Amino acid sequence: MPKRIALFPGTFDPFTVGHESLVRRGLTLVDELVIAIGVNEAKQSYFPVEKRLQMIRDLYQPEPRVRVESYDTLTVDFAREVGASFILRGIRSVADFEYEKTIAHMNQTLSGIETILLFTEPTHVHISSSIVRELLRYGRDVSQFLPERMKI
Repeated sequence: MPKRIALFPGTFDPFTVGHESLVRRGLTLVDELVIAIGVNEAKQSYFPVEKRLQMIRDLYQPEPRVRVESYDTLTVDFAREVGASFILRGIRSVADFEYEKTIAHMNQTLSGIETILLFTEPTHVHISSSIVRELLRYGRDVSQFLPERMKI
């Protein structure tokens, strides 16, 4: 049976530069990767949820082993729904690591699904979706923070 991993961006958004390296590294661990995009309307974004989802799907469309799915349930429920063997979380800092370690323990206790924590590459540590959203809100050029294939 093929192994599947559910990638929950955590503190690193698939909308920003560097996420592709997490996906590439995640694919070395499993046969298929499902990128889970939360669609909670309370979380403000510059783009509507459907547009954002489509942009991320377009970014990963060339890779047949990657799916992009929306979810509005608990992380562990979504991971079970897609048949994930593991949950993968991307992190940017040591402070993020401590928080994510706690969440990983809780997820394993609730579901039995192990969490893999991957640090982003050092060149991308300073980039977060909240920074990009704030710059977009003020009409600033954010192209340097977006993946090559997602320039707007």
